[in-house]
Amino acid sequence: MGAEQRVLVIEDERAIADAVALNLREEGYVVSTASRGDDGLRLATSESFDLIVLDLMLPGMDGREVCRAVRKRAETPILMLTARAREVDKVLGLEIGADDYLAKPFGMLELIARVKALLRRSASRRTTAEPDVEEEYTAAGVTVNVARHKVQADGKTVELRPKEFELLRALISNRGRVMMRDRLLELVWGEDEYLDRGTLDVHIRWLRQKLERDASRPQRILTVRGVGYKFSDEALEPLEPAEGSGAAAGAAPIGNLPQ
Repeated sequence: MGAEQRVLVIEDERAIADAVALNLREEGYVVSTASRGDDGLRLATSESFDLIVLDLMLPGMDGREVCRAVRKRAETPILMLTARAREVDKVLGLEIGADDYLAKPFGMLELIARVKALLRRSASRRTTAEPDVEEEYTAAGVTVNVARHKVQADGKTVELRPKEFELLRALISNRGRVMMRDRLLELVWGEDEYLDRGTLDVHIRWLRQKLERDASRPQRILTVRGVGYKFSDEALEPLEPAEGSGAAAGAAPIGNLPQ
């Protein structure tokens, strides 16, 4: 189960760090700890870990900085801990590369369940066989090459985070078909009963910001109200100027713009 899997706990509150480490060891995981962000980053980048439990507020280096630095080097699953439960904090945690988010105070059973879910998904990604034929999808001016992990929109390369890429792959491989929200969650995040369903909407919004010509008027990733989302399989229509913009709104000619 957890045998031979290594977990790094970066947490400056000694009581919490000790309790997390103890419970993880009882589940069979090999646990290392660090009480400072900079020390934790050195461990994370010098040794191999299967998962990192990372506190948001740390001495030496903020948890956000640690998360960003780790994510630049590896796709190690990161479970972020925070004393703040506001939605904006959760979105920020996901945006900087965390895979899941747990607000303090939390129960150890929930933490263990989230750790196991993250490790299952990580193992599933690693053991997925490479396709015999290069897997590539093209629709509405977007091309996704799975083997190369490459995305282009209107001929320009687009950089996506791992979860964004998997979500786009699920949508574009089923282009023209409505994908139910629960099905997308299952394909991208697996069967995780603790997953916040708002996570899907956040990732859809990020994809639109990167792939749509106008994220406020999406033409590629379409919402099907009450059901889910679908990736368009039709050619894009020219965007009409938004109401109140351009010449219709009395915009100054280009030549008259201030330098």
